[in-house]
Amino acid sequence: METAHSLFAIVVFPGLLFLSAYGTWLEWVDRKLYALFQNRVGPRWYQPVADFVKLLSKEVIVPKAADKMMFLSLPYFAVAAVATAALMIPFWGAPPPCSFDGDLVVVIYLLTIPTVTFFLAGWSSSSPYSIIGAVRVITQLFAYEVPLMLAVLGPAVMAGSWNIADIASFFAQNKQLIPLNGIGFMVAIVAIQGKLERVPFDIPHGETEIVGGAFTEYSGRLFGFMRLATDMEMVVCAALVSAVFLGGSLGLPGVWGFAAFVAKSLVVVLLLAAMKGLMARIRLEQMINFCWKILAPAALLQLLLDIAVRGII
Repeated sequence: METAHSLFAIVVFPGLLFLSAYGTWLEWVDRKLYALFQNRVGPRWYQPVADFVKLLSKEVIVPKAADKMMFLSLPYFAVAAVATAALMIPFWGAPPPCSFDGDLVVVIYLLTIPTVTFFLAGWSSSSPYSIIGAVRVITQLFAYEVPLMLAVLGPAVMAGSWNIADIASFFAQNKQLIPLNGIGFMVAIVAIQGKLERVPFDIPHGETEIVGGAFTEYSGRLFGFMRLATDMEMVVCAALVSAVFLGGSLGLPGVWGFAAFVAKSLVVVLLLAAMKGLMARIRLEQMINFCWKILAPAALLQLLLDIAVRGII
């Protein structure tokens, strides 16, 4: 029975099938909101699914000079890392399948793996455009990763736990403390925008400069799984923000707890889409300066505030 429950969690919910379906739907929501901000109609609801199916049917072309084994396997590593992270985050009232003390640090680590795979994918392609994109990917990683980690540390310190489910439960029981993490919440949103490599932090892709960045040489199902990994990562990031900063399911049971997660994930996507629609791409050094001079100090300020509040309560 325990084995069947584990397989269900890995394959169905909150594993691969749920993340794929919900991530694809959130991609449509994001593209639709982005279109509305630009006074366009935007895609129909099935467009992301149609795009993925079309990519599955396309031929996979491997560059002659590429490291074939690495080139072919990296998209699946990215998907696997995101799916594993999802097993530690509460998506509804019930405890997550793989909850343990310190899982917050593990989730942050697992969410770094897709970025590393994107870097390796570009580097293994042996294309000048891919290599430049790969260097930008790994350089940008060092910009936003520290502010993101500092941002999620604040609620963890206030809750007195490194367990994501315990943090969500603490803020569900102390809803009056949720607004105190407003600075950290906004830092996390901006850092996630950079992690997902979206405007204004889509520097690694820069179509007008380096074609498609690290993914220039990817085609067919491999490119489809790279995109799917990004969509799944958006779901996991939204769930992490919901649990750490917004009280998760707010103590609501079953379907109502899941509905709370859906509502909060849509708020996160709305903020990401608004940022994407309102800003233009910035340069790499601007991204690094912004993260280290503004985001990191703001996250430290939030951490100090949370330590002070923890001392009072």
